[in-house]
Order: sequence, then C-alpha cells, then structure tokens
Amino acid sequence: MLHALLLRQVDLLEGPGTAPQRVDALLHGQRLLLWAPRLTPEQVETALALQPPAQLRELRADGWLLAPPLVDPHSVLEEPLLGRAETLASLAAAAASGGYGTVALLPWARPWRDRPERLQLTAAGGLRLELWGSFSLEGEERELAPHADQLEAGAVGLAGGDALPPLAALERGLRLGEIGERPLLLAPRDPAFSQQGVLRERVEALRVGLPLDPVLSETLPLQSVLTLADAHPQARIRLMNLSTAEAVAMLRRAAAPPPASVCWWHLLADSGSLNPAAEGWRMIPSLGGPADREALLEAVAEGVIDAVAIHHQPLDAEEQVLPLDQRRAGLAGHGLALSLLWRDLVQGYGWPVERLWQLLSWGPSRFLERPIETLSPGGDRWLLFDPEHAWTWGPRTCRSLAANQPFWQYEVRGAVLASGFSDPACWRLAAATGPEIPPH
Repeated sequence: MLHALLLRQVDLLEGPGTAPQRVDALLHGQRLLLWAPRLTPEQVETALALQPPAQLRELRADGWLLAPPLVDPHSVLEEPLLGRAETLASLAAAAASGGYGTVALLPWARPWRDRPERLQLTAAGGLRLELWGSFSLEGEERELAPHADQLEAGAVGLAGGDALPPLAALERGLRLGEIGERPLLLAPRDPAFSQQGVLRERVEALRVGLPLDPVLSETLPLQSVLTLADAHPQARIRLMNLSTAEAVAMLRRAAAPPPASVCWWHLLADSGSLNPAAEGWRMIPSLGGPADREALLEAVAEGVIDAVAIHHQPLDAEEQVLPLDQRRAGLAGHGLALSLLWRDLVQGYGWPVERLWQLLSWGPSRFLERPIETLSPGGDRWLLFDPEHAWTWGPRTCRSLAANQPFWQYEVRGAVLASGFSDPACWRLAAATGPEIPPH
C-alpha cells in the first residue's frame, strides 16, 4: 500500500523571489499534493479521496525545509555502464541522496561524448540528466566537433576540456555560428602556466610543501575569454570553476561578464584550513588560500558568480592509493554538499535559505538555460531537508562508488530526508516520530 505524509508546519520554499513560509503539506507517495497554512482534516480527506488508498502518517516538521530540487551544472562520468569509479545508476542514487534532481554531464568520457550517437544516455530513477556536447573532436582542440548535430541530438550546450581551447579554434567555432543561442562552457585555465602545480601560489601553500600553481594560469586565459565575449556579444559563454580572488576581481570589472560557476569545494576548503591528511588537496583548478575562498564567498553572495557546481570527478580505489602528485585531480560529493554548505553559509554566515537555493538550484538552471525548478501541486520535484538530522558520512550512507570522498566517517548534521525523485525505500523518515492514521 502507498503511504501518505502530512507534514505539520514545515518551512516551504516555493521558488525564486519567495521566502520560506510555514505551512502544512500533504504528500502521497512521491507526489506533493497540496499545502496551506493549516490543512484541516476535511481538506486532507478530500485530497486523498481522489488518490489510490494510502496509509496516512502525520509528522511534526518544525524546522524542516520542503524545497525544489538542486541542480548540478557540470560533473564528470567517464564510464556510465561499467565504470569502477562510478556508474550512471550509482551517480543517480548519490545525487538523489543529496537533493540533486538534475545533473549535467560534461563530454569528458570514454569514449568522448562528441557526436550525436554518444549523447544517448538515459538517467536512472527520477534524475534529470543533461548532457554537454563537445566543442572539439575527442576533446583534443584540433578539430571542431559537429556542433549542430550534437545540439539537435539534445545537448544542453557545448563544452571544452579542463583548459581553455586555442583562441583560433574558439574564434572559428563562434564564427561558424552552429552554436547559436546555446551555452558554450569554457574553463579559464592554461596548463602551460600551471607548472604542474597542485596548490595555488599563496603563503599558506608554501607551508604545505606541494608544487605551486601561479595565479596567471587562471587570470591570463580569463582575460582572453572576456575579450572574446566582448568581440562576440551574441555568444552565450559560460565560465567554469573560477577559483582565485584575482579572477573574481576581473569579473567585477568586466562591463558584461559571462555567467560563472564555482566548485562547491572551493567554498568550503582552502590551503590554510584543510587538514594535511584530509581528502581534497588535488583539484583542477587548484585549491586556493583563505583570501581566495573569502573572495569566492563574497562573489556568490553578491551574484557575481551565478552557480555552484559539484563538478563530480570520481576516482576508483586503485587510483586513490596513488601518491597525491601522481593521481588524477578531482573530488566526489553529491551526497554531502548541501549539508556542509548549509552548515557554513546558512548557519555560519547567516545566509537566508533562498540565497543558498539561488546558487544550488535556480542559478544553475539559468546557467544551463533550462526551466527553473519550483514546487507545484501534484508534482514530484521536491526535497525534504532537516538541518538538524545527525548522521555519519561513510560507506553505509554514501550511495556513490567513488573512493575520493571528503570527510569520510565524518559526523554530519543536516540531511535530505526524502524527495519525490528518489526511491521511498531510501528515505530517512524511519526515525521520524508521528501518529499513523488508518487508511481513508
């Protein structure tokens, strides 16, 4: 038999331009039927009478948040079916457990997703899967991929690799005009200037003793992208993963800066605060110092940066045991990001909830030029978050296969209890108290 939940006095965030309101909300299975400041027994009975029979359970939900799903504007999945580090099924489960209802995958894969027949992935469960097409064939930046064909096949836009393509290739692609009004995602990074550095060149990084990555590896290609954007105002350029205070300052000075994203980890960690034994040192772009993190936090608070991305780059257990300077860069984190960002930004900095959702849901949707996620009566696009739910982040709670998880065995406060796009068998409502009401 289906279950119905009556959430008494939950904080409901409907969509952009609204603040959370305290309401009663009625769920039937995975669908949000209705909400009102106070639902009477008659209203509940009338709503359920139109649905299949269900066991009704009433829960006190003071302090819980009912809100639209989160959106990840770019992440990586190399082998969707047989991957050892991650599969499409495990990615979907991990994303749902962290409140992510949409994930956009970069073309970085084996084989590279650079043509229509390679853009045919189907998401598992309730995950909405968006696919970035590739700017170049095999991501090698020597020959343009078939842009129009990829977009016609459903690509959300086109993306380069983790470094800026040659300017001549970018000019050629933009002048060809097949991209049209779709987004073009570019990483302002030049590995020729990075000198194989692991950490951004800051005083704090000197104490760690790892190879340093000069700021020029980000600011010089960023200047090129900004110049390109001025020369092609019709192009819908997107900047991927800004990471330095200098890049933020350049974006502030730009007359018409392109939308930009930041990796969630760069808002939480820096070379002056991260434990030397912790996961998360090896990133592209490189992890910055405390001043970089503060500049990025100010930029997202003020809307200079539009979207927070997970930029999920899973490693398997074999890769993870390699020395830090020999392993590939990247970090997983769909199941953990909301809890930690809520802790730091809402509870720590006092941000309003709607500002966090602007960065994790509505801003990323606009970044992808996809419809904004909102709550709607009868819909299944919702999540239920309890900021005070205590749990342990570890093998029993992590749905991802990735071995490069931060804060392993960490005691976390704040969890997604349920969502309309996840399997009810995985909901964290078993410990919630409340009377059960006989079937109507």
